[in-house]
Amino acid sequence: MELEDLYRNAREAAKHSYSPYSRFRVGAALLCEDGTVVTGVNVENRSFGLTICAERSAVTAAVTSGRRKFRALAVCTPDAGYPVSLCGACRQVVSEFSDPSMPVVFGHGDRIEIRTTMGELLPLDSLHDLAGS
Repeated sequence: MELEDLYRNAREAAKHSYSPYSRFRVGAALLCEDGTVVTGVNVENRSFGLTICAERSAVTAAVTSGRRKFRALAVCTPDAGYPVSLCGACRQVVSEFSDPSMPVVFGHGDRIEIRTTMGELLPLDSLHDLAGS
């Protein structure tokens, strides 16, 4: 699967966002090691601290279905005027299941605007080594 196709999955997923308070939809699409694409959306709550980001929603859905290795991530924020990157919590959660070289793409419109890697988004990820202990 090409990153552009993965991004289209994220953009489509954003349509299902539950964001009545911020009106800021986010869609995420994870390409799993087995080639499966798993999507997620942000799910808001009146108590903003309980809101679930789209990226963590996708990770949770993937792990629930038995998938724990990811090859790429795409994020779409269609209501922003610019591409919005993953928050710190999402960077940490996604890094748990990916290599630093994993591609991450995001944008806010019909096309990818930023191309990076997990290692660039979360440099010096020393805690990643703990899983091997």
